[in-house]
Amino acid sequence: MEIKKLMNIKNYIDFISQNKTERECVAFAECELRNHGFKSRKEFDYLQSGDKVYYKNKDKNIAAFIIGKQGIRAKGLNLLGAHIDSPRLDVKTQPLYEDTGMGYFDLQYYGGIKKYQWTARPLAIHGVVCKLDGTKIPVKFGDTGSGYTFCITDLLPHLDKTQADRKASETIKGEKLDLLLGTVKIDDKEEKDPVKANILKILKDQYNIEEDDFLSAEFEVVPAGEATFVGLDKSMVGGYGQDDRVCAWTSLMALIDVADENEVPERTCGCVLVDKEEVGSICATGSESRWLEDVLADVTVQPDHVEFGRILANTNMLSSDVSAAYDPLYGEVSNKEMTCKLGGGFMLSKYNGGRGKGGGADANPEFIAAVRKTLNDAGTKYQFDTMGKVDVGGGGTIASIVCRLNINVMDAGVPVLNMHSPMEITHVDDITSTYEGYKAFLKSDLTIFD
Repeated sequence: MEIKKLMNIKNYIDFISQNKTERECVAFAECELRNHGFKSRKEFDYLQSGDKVYYKNKDKNIAAFIIGKQGIRAKGLNLLGAHIDSPRLDVKTQPLYEDTGMGYFDLQYYGGIKKYQWTARPLAIHGVVCKLDGTKIPVKFGDTGSGYTFCITDLLPHLDKTQADRKASETIKGEKLDLLLGTVKIDDKEEKDPVKANILKILKDQYNIEEDDFLSAEFEVVPAGEATFVGLDKSMVGGYGQDDRVCAWTSLMALIDVADENEVPERTCGCVLVDKEEVGSICATGSESRWLEDVLADVTVQPDHVEFGRILANTNMLSSDVSAAYDPLYGEVSNKEMTCKLGGGFMLSKYNGGRGKGGGADANPEFIAAVRKTLNDAGTKYQFDTMGKVDVGGGGTIASIVCRLNINVMDAGVPVLNMHSPMEITHVDDITSTYEGYKAFLKSDLTIFD
């Protein structure tokens, strides 16, 4: 494998190993952007050609732009949009309890998980506690370097007759997904829940966290440990959260590399990282929020106030998201000829959704032709994808939301095996070609013929 490519992938592995929540991804992105000359919108009076600017929203969204040479009204923007949330388990607001000498956190799953994949494996807690005095306490409990971890218990095979007879989706009940925290009792014979009391003492002594602080905390339970190369040939990457942080990282790096070339691109280009995609893109930090629209409006109206709708109509976006790679062990759910392959290169998808294209986006062929020409001119290796057989199902992305703004948009990203599991697998060549494709797209004039 090419040494330069290997080093870049190692940087990616470090990224997904260390950044397992939306907040961590945003903090990483902001640091990288500032290191490469981007400034917060608050540091500009108005925007002009050559400016490198970013916007942050509630520590869970970030968008960055390079203001191009050409007029935005005539040319619009070239955008990449990825999500940085991943399926996981969330700690409830009043979670801590004790039962039979064992302390637990009560959990709620987030997004589409297979519940049985989360038992009997090392888990960590990443998040933040917001105290009443305004103090924010970032936490990483039980991950690499801490010397300890957490676990959700499972039933031993000798006693699992009832469990084994259930459907896979019901093997583990949601209410059984509770995190084992400890067993040591506080030295107080009058204490009703001595294990719980000891856990609270540890949190108070070491982190200044009290039980009432759970009410304004955000704790995410994620797989513990680091991502890694997979295979004797090290051709793949295995780790948690690659849906969709592999596309977030490649999108961000592509924009930063365009900025580092110190040549102002013809078109204004940008990268948007959003939250809540795995639960329907809801809330103030999901792509359904007005935040994205407001950011685009601010970018485009400075210093000249122009017709916003016309700008959006001339804007092009790649919904930077993954798709399910063909798995020969489960080939019955896919159309082999039309499903993206691991190692096949940058993945493009004309449409998403399920069955009768329900709930998805469907890109215009004029836009697809312009993207194909851009990739061909750049020498980028790419493939087209349709996820799942027609009657089996499918999935959606932020593309179906962004297209409501009349923006040209199409899914484009990295093929993934084991999607939505604690150990997703991608291919080194696909990560590299996706980065190359994103960079070519950002820099392109992207002529669309009507």
